Amino acid sequence: MSNKTVLFDKHVEYKGKIVDFAGWQMPVNYGSQIDEHHQVRNDAGMFDVSHMVIVDLLPKEGAGDIKAYLQFLLANDVAKLQDAGKALYSCMLNENGGVIDDLIVYYMSDDWYRVVINAGTREKDLAWMNKQSSDFNVEIKERADLAMIAVQGPNARTKAFEAMPVDVVEAATPLKRFFGADCGDWFVGRTGYTGEDGFEIMLPESEAAALWDKLAESGVKPCGLGARDTLRLEAGMNLYGNDMTEETSPLISGLGWTIAMEPTERNFIGRKVLEIEKSAGVKQKLVGLVLEGRGILRGHQKVASEAGEGEITSGTFSPSLQKSIALARVPSDIGDTCTVEIRGKWLNATVVKPVFVRDGQAV
Repeated sequence: MSNKTVLFDKHVEYKGKIVDFAGWQMPVNYGSQIDEHHQVRNDAGMFDVSHMVIVDLLPKEGAGDIKAYLQFLLANDVAKLQDAGKALYSCMLNENGGVIDDLIVYYMSDDWYRVVINAGTREKDLAWMNKQSSDFNVEIKERADLAMIAVQGPNARTKAFEAMPVDVVEAATPLKRFFGADCGDWFVGRTGYTGEDGFEIMLPESEAAALWDKLAESGVKPCGLGARDTLRLEAGMNLYGNDMTEETSPLISGLGWTIAMEPTERNFIGRKVLEIEKSAGVKQKLVGLVLEGRGILRGHQKVASEAGEGEITSGTFSPSLQKSIALARVPSDIGDTCTVEIRGKWLNATVVKPVFVRDGQAV
């Protein structure tokens, strides 16, 4: 049976269309998915992301080494995090260099890091993190008591300030992008998954429904999974299970920038395999595609080019660009054009860098 977030009754009240997503009953939209998409691009929208998994890493019995643990666990290097609240995006890899999950980690202090992982990978992520923690004396504490609401859009911060408690507003106001602030029972990160500015607000479950209503009163409209997916794809952001999996390395998933190979003495899970892959020459890469004519690009459609074949990993119609766009894994030496098979026909597409829209502007 599917799980429900603490905001499920609010989704019903606001007339959300409920679907099953990663074992959770979540709203796919509240009416028009296109309107919700434009709401975020042009003003401010909110998403219930309470199904995401919040994990605090703490020293066990006062003697854990969390930094060393994360340096071994993650492909990116948390040593980059020098300022309290700074966040880092990283992949967590298996021994074969495949992506177990992608996540955000916040450095709050040497004795406290906060990690946010995907809902659909919760069980395997927590099992893997616990397995790897034994040599580092780290406590892995899941924060099931917290809900999470993402407020996104050019007016998101201003409107969120109208709905949040005064002390939270004071802590969140000076935040730079990709920083988080501890506000006691609340936590605010200036992060998101839409390509727009905004906050991801973590707060006690008992206060989530009231915040949802206050945000709505401030003009922040509820948005569902449908708009979230078109927004993230326009921003060129990967979706776990589509654009990367346990069978794909970050090097062929557009995530090479998240791998910290320096310092060379840092050993992290999957490093040796990635080094071999790089030295042999990476054969594939993730690119953006824009369909030249009519049609809809979808996952698993075949891609053909003079360099060889590939496959779309994520595709949709872009409400912002009024064109069909996709992420695709293709040969590394692909040129500027290709064709895509849609319903038995091969249609022309342009190969672009995999970011289509950022901060409301076509890239």
